[in-house]
Amino acid sequence: MTEPKQSLLILRDLSIAFEAQVSSFAAAQLSFEVPYDGILGIVGESGSGKSVTALAIMGLLDQSTKVTGSIQFDGQELLPYQEDTMRDIRGKDIAMIFQDPMTALNPSKTCGQQVDEMFRQHLGLDHKSAKKETLRLFEQVQLPEPHALYARYPHQVSGGQMQRVMIAMALSCQPKLLIADEPTTALDVTVQKEIIQLLKDLQKETGMGMIFISHDLALVSEIAETVLVMHQGCMNELGTAQQIFKAPQSDYTKALIASRPQTSQRLLILPTVASIGDESFTPKVITPEERAQRHRQIYLKEPLLVVRDLKKHYPQKGFFGPRKKGVKAVDGVSFNVYDGETVGLVGESGCGKSTLVKTLLNLEPATSGCVLYKGQDISDFSAQQWRALRKEIQIIFQDPFSSLNPKTTIGNAILEPMLVHCIGTSDRDRQHRVAHLLEKVGLDPSFVTRYPHQLSGGQRQRVGIARAIALEPKLVICDESVSALDISVQAQVLNLLNELKASFGFTYIFISHDLSVVKFMSDQLLVMKQGLIEEVGDADEVYALPKSAYTQNLIAAIPQGL
Repeated sequence: MTEPKQSLLILRDLSIAFEAQVSSFAAAQLSFEVPYDGILGIVGESGSGKSVTALAIMGLLDQSTKVTGSIQFDGQELLPYQEDTMRDIRGKDIAMIFQDPMTALNPSKTCGQQVDEMFRQHLGLDHKSAKKETLRLFEQVQLPEPHALYARYPHQVSGGQMQRVMIAMALSCQPKLLIADEPTTALDVTVQKEIIQLLKDLQKETGMGMIFISHDLALVSEIAETVLVMHQGCMNELGTAQQIFKAPQSDYTKALIASRPQTSQRLLILPTVASIGDESFTPKVITPEERAQRHRQIYLKEPLLVVRDLKKHYPQKGFFGPRKKGVKAVDGVSFNVYDGETVGLVGESGCGKSTLVKTLLNLEPATSGCVLYKGQDISDFSAQQWRALRKEIQIIFQDPFSSLNPKTTIGNAILEPMLVHCIGTSDRDRQHRVAHLLEKVGLDPSFVTRYPHQLSGGQRQRVGIARAIALEPKLVICDESVSALDISVQAQVLNLLNELKASFGFTYIFISHDLSVVKFMSDQLLVMKQGLIEEVGDADEVYALPKSAYTQNLIAAIPQGL
């Protein structure tokens, strides 16, 4: 009788400490296994130690980082690291798909060259053979026009295509273990569904082990067989996907699951990790009657914003020949936004959502059509008129880190628009306003002296919100403003946006590729496809009974594992 085969990866009492934080651990006493042909899902908030554990397995942590315990891979102990050994294993036996393909791929090499390099370095293939294998992989990961894409650079392909190139690179040497670190965070739901199905099919086909890391619990529940919940560097819970998601034991796991917006009912306030521990907290369900009453009050008024047949075309000219066919990014869009309403805007990447916003804000001049704000046509406003109007219409960007000046303190970042638009009676008054705004978005007033790099992603997003509402605008555009946040931080920010809306009387245009989030936030829902409005209606009705096949596909692509 043969002995049962050991697991592919075995971690025992793994602890990771950064040199600058000797008193605390990025990961502490972690013990888990990955079978040869199984999928382990790892979930948890930012800072819980998910990615740092993956980097420790790959041997990619800085040399000053202290890693103790045991990492056994395919019967071989990896600690302490031997660089020659890790160089042979890394990429060939253990491969990793990183969260952001744009930063993980080399911008100076074509997509084909980067995959070729893996074949030549690890398998010793010549250029011709490497290119042949690369094209085969491109077809396997369902990249369109493999020969054309082979010669393109990363910036010339879409996010979904870049992620497929990353997957092809990771699979090039047929690794025994694949680590996928947040591989679909920045992708819309249809591309995400395709990538997840692709990973499942490839895992089944090759029999490799896989670690799938994500903060999207529904996504993990669809792909993983075993799930590890991490919290503050420690293992909070470990079990089968069925046990973790259907009968969680820890309060923290229960809170993570409850934080995701439910598609079956509409809550007034989303549960958060903090509220789950509060026995007095009971989620309030908004009834259809309450929602209908509110809508009657909203839609009796005149629209705040009227968009009529708005177009934004980008003509293209050949160098020597006739004009080429242009791009119709927005091609005749019409809709109304009412005072106090939240209008949700959804659609796949490239459908025209961001271009529509830029055109509404006059960051891109419209090709034709008109935009009425409070009954006034703002399409032909002068620069001076737009400067005054900026106070009324503000935007919360997707990436708060790139929208904040790294050299400017948080206090000055919020203070600056007040100075520009002459808000407040004195410097002292404005300082009080800044402190009040920070408290309003759930940050301590002491944050005024901090810089963006000293804040977490959720804290930076709150600063972005504080800066946007500092001018007391009427209309706020939220452009993918929660897409990069953990599920629990996302719930806090969504609750905050609704609370501020009630306090200040804001009107929102809320853009997201996460339909469950849009449904929770929105009164009216607009679905965009290829520059056009594909479907429009009450958010609950569109979600329950979508009329177009495109909307049906978007909704069907939402992970339903929980």
